[in-house]
Amino acid sequence: MNQSLIFDIKRYAINDGPGIRITLFMKGCPLSCKWCHNPESQSPGVQKLYTESKCIGAQECVKMCPEDALTLTPKGIVTDYQACTLCGICADVCPTKAIEMSGRTYEIDELMQIIERERVHIEQSNGGVTFSGGEPLMNPDFLMKMLDACGESKLHRTVDTCGFADTETLLKVAKKTELFLFDLKLMDEAKHKKWTGVSNKLILKNLQLLAESGANINIRVPFIRNVNADHNTVTEMAEFIAALPGKKPVVNLLPYHNIAANKYNKLGSKYNEFNMEEPTEEEQSRAIAIFEKYGIEAEVGG
Repeated sequence: MNQSLIFDIKRYAINDGPGIRITLFMKGCPLSCKWCHNPESQSPGVQKLYTESKCIGAQECVKMCPEDALTLTPKGIVTDYQACTLCGICADVCPTKAIEMSGRTYEIDELMQIIERERVHIEQSNGGVTFSGGEPLMNPDFLMKMLDACGESKLHRTVDTCGFADTETLLKVAKKTELFLFDLKLMDEAKHKKWTGVSNKLILKNLQLLAESGANINIRVPFIRNVNADHNTVTEMAEFIAALPGKKPVVNLLPYHNIAANKYNKLGSKYNEFNMEEPTEEEQSRAIAIFEKYGIEAEVGG
């Protein structure tokens, strides 16, 4: 596979690994986290986003749609998705970008050309390339070819993963990766399934085996009040991480925020029906203290 759907390319990224980086966000994720800040990443296919407040009723999209799938209503443009082929013409002609398409196919050569244009910033800062999503391991052939291409170009490689992936594939990827950003969300299996849609058994197994392989790992914890910011959950995480073989991973706490709410509106989805809240500073400090008690370096952000 020499191509993949990418929904965003972030230049000058400073929170996705060391130095200044370029981050490639790949479409598709096996999890459906209730707090996901990139909801457009979950579907493996192209999606249409619509912002009603931007729509001026120009109707260029309605006129140009080859499938007659669009209608202007009092609530703005409505798409008949049974007729829509997601060709993107409506987004191309929309004068205010009220309609956008999420997901574009990129070839490896095209991506490497984009990356090369950032090389001066990458090299001066000891940065590199980060593969994120979504879940980059959902497209393993493409990911490994991109890792090979970056390796040949002597670029530092980081993979941001939820860990819910084929174990053999993950360990193959580890041989081509300098750093993993590995998400750890909850330790209790039933709670993990409630909040993410999947069991965490495979995730915990993969984290254990990845550590055994000697991979360089930073653990990221989306830190959310009423989900996983309580004392017991943090303690369970700290105990698990402390028992991992090899060098202890750094833990980055990523406090919950609601800035993704607009993305859900664009997708026509509801947001935060589950009483999720930003953790207090006291809760963040308490979590850092618990990790430190177990000999684990933890910090907010990163």
